[in-house]
Amino acid sequence: MAEQLIRETSTPTAPAHIESDDTLLKVQDLRMYFPIRRGLFSQVTGFVKAVDDVSFDIKMGETLGLVGESGCGKSTIGRCIVRAYQATGGQLLYRQPDNTVIDLASLEGDALRELRKDIRLIFQDPYSSLNPRMTVFDNVSEALQVNNTLSRSQIHERVAYLLQRVGLRPEYMSRYPHAFSGGERQRIVIARALITNPRLIVADEAVSGLDVSVRAQILNLLEELQAEFKLTYLFISHDLSVIRHICDRVAVMYVGKLVESATIDELYRRPKHPYTEALLSSVPINDPRLRDRNVRDRLRGDVADPSNPPSGCYFHPRCTYAKEICSTKEPALLQVNTNEKQAHYSACHFANELSLSGVIRDEN
Repeated sequence: MAEQLIRETSTPTAPAHIESDDTLLKVQDLRMYFPIRRGLFSQVTGFVKAVDDVSFDIKMGETLGLVGESGCGKSTIGRCIVRAYQATGGQLLYRQPDNTVIDLASLEGDALRELRKDIRLIFQDPYSSLNPRMTVFDNVSEALQVNNTLSRSQIHERVAYLLQRVGLRPEYMSRYPHAFSGGERQRIVIARALITNPRLIVADEAVSGLDVSVRAQILNLLEELQAEFKLTYLFISHDLSVIRHICDRVAVMYVGKLVESATIDELYRRPKHPYTEALLSSVPINDPRLRDRNVRDRLRGDVADPSNPPSGCYFHPRCTYAKEICSTKEPALLQVNTNEKQAHYSACHFANELSLSGVIRDEN
C-alpha cells in the first residue's frame, strides 16, 4: 500500500499554465510526503504528509506571508520551491524573464542550477547558516565562484557593494563569521542571497532569532532592498506581528494544508477560519487602553499528527464552532468574497456564517 502511494504521487501531473500575467510563481497541488520506515528492513509503513495539496500564487513584486504553528509545513514548502526537497507531487510553475513558464519541480541538472540563481533562500539561524571556516567574502560569493560567471575582481566589487548596501563595511569581507553579532550575520546572509541578482527570495523565519530592535532594522532593510532590486518575497513566519508589518497578502497553514488566504488588511480585520481567529488573538495590542477588548481564543488540544490526521476538517477536534459535518467531510478552499483583485479564500464549511474576531487596530 505504502509503496503504491510512492509511485502514484511521483507520477508527473498534467501540464498547466499561469493565467495571470503578473504572477511570478504558481504553486499547484503541491505535496511533500516523508516516508515512515520501520522494522529490520526499513519497510515503508506510512507517510508524514508535511504538505498536502497546497495551491497558491505569488505576484511579481509582492510579499506573500506564510504562517502557521510549528510543524504545519510552511518551511517544507519553502524548501520545495528552492528545490532543497524534491516534491512528491504537484507543480511549481515559474515565469522566467522572457515570460516563458517552466515547472521547477521537474527540473534537473544544468537547468535546475541555472534557475537557482533566480530563487534564493534566507535561512532562519544566522549562526549556523554561515560556514565558520570561510571568510565573509567566500561565504557571500560562493555561488558566483562555483558558477564561474564573473572574474575575481568583478566578484570582489559586487561583494563589496552588497555588504555596503546591507549596512556593513566592505573591509569586513576578510573577517570570519564569529566576529559578528546575530544581526550583522543576518545582513551577511541577506547579501549572500542577493549575490546572484535573484527575482524571488524565500525568507524562512528570517528575523525570528533576533532581538526586537534588530528585527525591526532587518525588516526595514528587506523592504528597502525589495524596492531597489525589484524583489518578490515569500516570507515564512509564525509571528503574525511581523507578517502584518512586511507582507501584502498572507496564507495560513494547518497540518500541511492551506486553510485561509487574503490580503493583510482583509484577513486581520475579518478572518474567515476559526484557526486564523485563534492565531490573531495572540497578536499583541500596542495600545494598553484597547487590550481589555481583545479576547484570547485559547486553542484546546494538540496539533493533529500529519502522519495520522483526523477525518474531515483537520482542525475540527480543536474548533469551538465544529459541527457534525466537520468531522466527516473535508472543506474545500473556496473564495468567500466577491472582490477578484483582493480575493479571500477559506477552507471552512461555515466561513460565510461565522462572525469571527480580527485584530483590533490601534487607530480604532
